[in-house]
Amino acid sequence: MLTDAIKTYQQRVDQVLRQHLNNLDDAAPILKAAMTHGALLGGKRIRPFLVYSVGQMFNVPLSTLDNLAAAVECIHAYSLIHDDLPAMDDDALRRGQPTVHIAFDEASAILAGDALQTLAFDIISEPIQGLSASQQLAIVKSLAKASGYQGMCGGQAIDLSSTNTRIDLARLTELHNKKTGALISCAVEMALIAANAPTQEFNALMGYAHKVGLAFQVQDDILDIIASTEELGKPQGSDEESNKSTFPKLLGLEGAKKTSQQLVSDALSELEILPYNSQLIADFARYIIERRI
Repeated sequence: MLTDAIKTYQQRVDQVLRQHLNNLDDAAPILKAAMTHGALLGGKRIRPFLVYSVGQMFNVPLSTLDNLAAAVECIHAYSLIHDDLPAMDDDALRRGQPTVHIAFDEASAILAGDALQTLAFDIISEPIQGLSASQQLAIVKSLAKASGYQGMCGGQAIDLSSTNTRIDLARLTELHNKKTGALISCAVEMALIAANAPTQEFNALMGYAHKVGLAFQVQDDILDIIASTEELGKPQGSDEESNKSTFPKLLGLEGAKKTSQQLVSDALSELEILPYNSQLIADFARYIIERRI
C-alpha cells in the first residue's frame, strides 16, 4: 500500500540522515543544529521514496540505496533552507515549523544550506557496497547536474526573474522542469544507475519521472490556492502574494488541474512497457494530484 511504503521509506531515510548528521563532530554546534533542523523538519520525502521504490523494482538492496536517498534529500533540504531566506521567498514557516533562519539566524541558515549541499556529495562519494566506481561517478554527476545551473539553481534563478512578470507556458514549464522536476528525475536516475537498468526501461522510467516532476509542481501551485495554511505547513496564498508565475495564474485553476491530470496520465503510459511490478510508482503518480499537502 502506498501510504505504508511512503511512511516506511520516510522513516528509513530519516534514520540514515540522522546517522550522518550525528557523525559530524561538535566543532560548530550551532551549524550542526541548524543543519539537523532543516534536514529533519519532516516532509513527504518523495525523492527518497522514488530512489527506494524504483531501485527495489530492480531488486537493488535497500542498503545500497540508503546513501543515494539521503544525498538527494540533503540537496532538497538545502534548497528549502535557502528558498525560505529573506533574499528569496522570505518565509517564516516550513512544514508548520519555523524556518531555519527564523529558528536560528540568517547566517546560520546560509551555512546550513551550504553544508547540507556538500554533505550530499560526501555521502555519495564514499564507497557503497554493490556499486562500482563508474556507477558512483555517474550518480555524482547526475546529482550535481540536477542541483546546479542546469537544474534546480537555474530554475530558481528563472523563478526569481519571473516574479512580477508574466511569462508564457514554455518558459514556466522550463522553470519548473529545472526548479522542481530536475531533482525528482535525478532520484529516479540514480536508482536506475544503481540497477544498471536496460536502456528501454531506463528511458521509460525517466519519461515517467519527468512528467511526475512537473505534475508535482502544478499540484503545488494549485494547493497554494485551495489548501489551508495548516494543510500546507506554510502560509496559504504565498505565491499569489509574492506575485509569482504559476500554472493557475497562466491557465486558470481548472486549466491547471487538467494539465496535472494529463501529465499523470502520460506518466502512467510510460510504465506500460515495463516487465516489472510498477504498481507502487503508478499509485504514487496518482497520489501526486490527489494530495492536499
